[in-house]
Amino acid sequence: MGDGRVAVVTGASSGIGEATARELTARGWRCVLLARRADRLEAIATDIGAEWETCDVSDRAQVDDVAARILARYPSIALLVNNAGIPARGSFLDIDPERIERVTDVNYLGGVWCLRAFEPGLRAAAAAGGAHVVNLVSVAGTVAFAPAGAYSASKHAQLAFSRSAAALLRSTGIQVHAVLPGFVETEGFPQRTKLRSRLLRRWVIEADDVAKAIVKAVEKGKGEVTVPWFPYRLTSVAQAVVPGVFARLAGRAGYHRGE
Repeated sequence: MGDGRVAVVTGASSGIGEATARELTARGWRCVLLARRADRLEAIATDIGAEWETCDVSDRAQVDDVAARILARYPSIALLVNNAGIPARGSFLDIDPERIERVTDVNYLGGVWCLRAFEPGLRAAAAAGGAHVVNLVSVAGTVAFAPAGAYSASKHAQLAFSRSAAALLRSTGIQVHAVLPGFVETEGFPQRTKLRSRLLRRWVIEADDVAKAIVKAVEKGKGEVTVPWFPYRLTSVAQAVVPGVFARLAGRAGYHRGE
């Protein structure tokens, strides 16, 4: 599908971002990788034949500068993957206030700043045949998971942003997709060792599964995708239909103390 078109992937130094960059490159996309860790980015970019730029997506000025450099090289950006994200395990009452601010800045506002900065390139690609924005939201964007309240709130905001952007850009030819994975095992989110519930640990998936779902969402034009559908879509429905019951059940789950 790529045919040499340009994709910008944030948070590409590990996990879902790295897996997505590898999947896109294998399908013919020319990828530009963004993240904070230069050493990891350079190694991955060299391995897959991509380009890279260091960028903290929570820093609006930095995002604007990086986007200007990329757009100078590639005026047409056919795909923006807003994947950069950080965890925030713990309730609103017991995690550091700075962590609450940081998770909001990265997980939610980072995608807003990237969309604004890369909009000219996306519009150019849309005029030439189509452009896509993928927001990595997480099922946490539909479920109020108390043991990770600040993270869940940031993902709720990101989902609202994604839906609003989809409506805003629909007439421009820029398609906006929200991909909602469940628990994913990555470097920053080591779910199998952190989750206390054995049942939840059984439902942990891999970054490659999400990367394939991202590409499929773009290829099939799917607006919102839950990965995998079972059981995570059912949890989203339960949150909407019986929020009180779901809240009691979710409150019994959580992470190992001190982690």
